[in-house]
Amino acid sequence: MRNRISPMAPKMAFCLALSVVTGARAGLAARDESGDLPGTAVGQPALRVGAAVVDIAPPAFPVIVNGYTLERTANKVHDRLTARAMVFDDGRCRVAVVVVDSCVLPASLVERAKEWARRSTGIVPERILVSATHTHSAPSVMAALGSREDRAYSEFLPGRIATAIEQACAKLAPARAGWITAAAPEHTHCRLWIMQPGKVPLTSFNEPGKRILMCPPYASPESIGPAGPVDAALTLLAFQTPDGRPLAVLANYGMHFYGAPVLSADWCGAFDDLLAARLGGKDRAPVVIMSQGTAGDQHYMDFSRPAVKSDYRTYAEGLVDLAQTAHRKIVYQDRIDLAMRQTTLTLGVRRPPRARLEWAKSIVGQMGNRAPETSAEVYAREQILFSRTPPTRQVILQALRVGELGITAVPCEVYGITGLKIKARSPLATTMNIELANGEEGYLPPPEQHSLGGYSTWEARTSCLEVQAEPKIVEAVLGLLEEVAGRPRRAFRPPDSAYCRAVLASKPVAYWRLHDMAGPTARDALGRCDGGYEPQIAFYSEGPRLGGLGPEDTIGRAAHFAGGRMKATASRLGSTYSIECWLWNGLPADFRPETSCFFSRATANGNAKPIVADHLGIGGAAVGSGRLVFYGADRPNQSFQGKAFLPLKTWKHVVLVRDGRHVAVYLDGNPNPDIQAETQIACPADADRVFLGGRGDGLENLEGKLSEVSLYDRALAVEEIRTHWRSAHLSLR
Repeated sequence: MRNRISPMAPKMAFCLALSVVTGARAGLAARDESGDLPGTAVGQPALRVGAAVVDIAPPAFPVIVNGYTLERTANKVHDRLTARAMVFDDGRCRVAVVVVDSCVLPASLVERAKEWARRSTGIVPERILVSATHTHSAPSVMAALGSREDRAYSEFLPGRIATAIEQACAKLAPARAGWITAAAPEHTHCRLWIMQPGKVPLTSFNEPGKRILMCPPYASPESIGPAGPVDAALTLLAFQTPDGRPLAVLANYGMHFYGAPVLSADWCGAFDDLLAARLGGKDRAPVVIMSQGTAGDQHYMDFSRPAVKSDYRTYAEGLVDLAQTAHRKIVYQDRIDLAMRQTTLTLGVRRPPRARLEWAKSIVGQMGNRAPETSAEVYAREQILFSRTPPTRQVILQALRVGELGITAVPCEVYGITGLKIKARSPLATTMNIELANGEEGYLPPPEQHSLGGYSTWEARTSCLEVQAEPKIVEAVLGLLEEVAGRPRRAFRPPDSAYCRAVLASKPVAYWRLHDMAGPTARDALGRCDGGYEPQIAFYSEGPRLGGLGPEDTIGRAAHFAGGRMKATASRLGSTYSIECWLWNGLPADFRPETSCFFSRATANGNAKPIVADHLGIGGAAVGSGRLVFYGADRPNQSFQGKAFLPLKTWKHVVLVRDGRHVAVYLDGNPNPDIQAETQIACPADADRVFLGGRGDGLENLEGKLSEVSLYDRALAVEEIRTHWRSAHLSLR
């Protein structure tokens, strides 16, 4: 452990001694160092579950409250704060899961709570998962940004967490288990948005913003689209008594916080109380525990629409409606086995650039000993503080299996796409991811997000892990899931669709579906012509809704281009080829002279700068406003313009067919070309480069999305194009 256990106050020592007696009376057996019960008879295990809720309201006021840039204080409890615990025991392994109404929990505090619980219950720390709900309305147990730690409350809280585990142990009783997942896409949204070039304001370091703005103005014309996908799955792990009475529910959903008055458990606490009342009434209500999913970039606010006024209780009611409906459909099992594993990963820490550190020293020098009063002062002080911290951090990761359900624990604010990566490759069909567990190591942006910027990439004590931290954590967590499942992870496969099948039937030479969850490789579905992504591309964005994907709410995926390109080498296309794609443009037609280029065929021809041959784009203020525009290399100053106007932020099906000198561009399955042109091709047949999302020379790159890009070494027939279009069923947006 990294920190020694703090001495207990006399009152706490008495409570702990009493808890030890209670644990002994609960029939606790000695365990080996792994936390498993030795000498248990081999056979199908019988599950026992205990659950408890312990009040964690501060014993004295005022208390410091963190969660925002500047510090706040509270003098009363608005609604109750709790530590909610469940203990599972299959006869061979006993584990505990605790969710605490706190913004964040430092690892040192969690370690103290686990050690106290070990002494009284025998459960080893490696079999205890402790996480925070991430309410921003709770007492501060960790210094963060402009807030200090409330040390008195930090000394008080570990004992209450341990008490919750002890009480849950004392209530162990036979139980049946079941789980279910429901889609709840209307209740969480990405709060990081890609903005129009030049529209992101200065950072708190007084440096130019990059491309992402957190919580942009609602329905802003300067916002292009979300910078990532969300994990909108509401997962329930439910337990009932052998006679069918609801006993406990562990829920999981990714939504940051709502914004309740201090002190409050926010929406998670409201969800717990509302669902418990609906499932069991006042006298027989089960213990309900909502854990925080991968919500580092997720929030309830939909920034594509005007603001909607509500409150955290009303928000929770909407989720409870979905949870109650899903709960009725759970199929329970009488016998469930458990497995849990933990590992510690060493990760590097980013350091502030020298120029920024000098700026920070100047600001902090002017502050003297007073607390920061502005965002600039907060972040200046952060540069000084975290530059003095150790160069590495120890990150505790866990995986728990309950039957065929997987539960992972990561001590960071994890992005939605990271949760989706883990779920897509988990060896277990259903997996819930709990963030801010067993510590607080800050935001965990995927590597590509660092080049796009945004608040959660700004260096601070709560956002400083190395750029490659996210893929390293994903790999380690998947390894733990393999251990508890006893089988390898699944391969990630984009969903099948009627459109995909129609494209494959036409035998393309390359098919970049652009469903990749990470770079730098753009996978060719045929395995012959992988491409490479440049920086400034966001992955796994919402794509077109194509036919045959399954449920109506299933969506396709796309790459969101925000300055970068995808490039690949496709040899021997010759003077006859076709390129087909789905296009979504995010820039107004008058934003720049040429709105964008989204396809370019070029060759380096031994030179450092590619020679552009053909390119296809969207016209702007100078020419072809809002319509498709084609340029050929033999007429670089002459454009061929389409007839149809492309609505902003709308998916369009585009096919470029070159047959020698003849060029035709088809739009949305129309058999009549939108563009027809005669122009000579300049690329040699043996060394072609294909660029998606920009020109070969890097000018006027796409600000928008591409999906399902297929390349052919022949001219597609009009009827093939129409077949592909019809296969999409027009269920697009």
